[in-house]
Amino acid sequence: MKVNAAFIFIAPEVDYKNHRSVIDTSTVKLTVIGVKNYSEAETVAQELVEQGVKAIELCAGFGNEGIARICKATKGMASVGAVKFDYHPGFDFKSGDELFQ
Repeated sequence: MKVNAAFIFIAPEVDYKNHRSVIDTSTVKLTVIGVKNYSEAETVAQELVEQGVKAIELCAGFGNEGIARICKATKGMASVGAVKFDYHPGFDFKSGDELFQ
């Protein structure tokens, strides 16, 4: 059975309509999309669920509040997981909750 999954990363100045890619193999179809804030991530997560994605992994830029927002946005239609740093080294050791609300 082929897994339909996605990875959402968050970074300033990213355009989710352009910063995306799909890796399609015999066992997994992985959609990778960049967003610039939590609001866009919620929109993207809802679109992914509508496209049949069943697993969404969030990058370490998402803080606890961001992870919760994506879980709520998917309404249980996809499993949501996250790579986790409390304070992200790529964002001057700040939480995504501080930067991307």
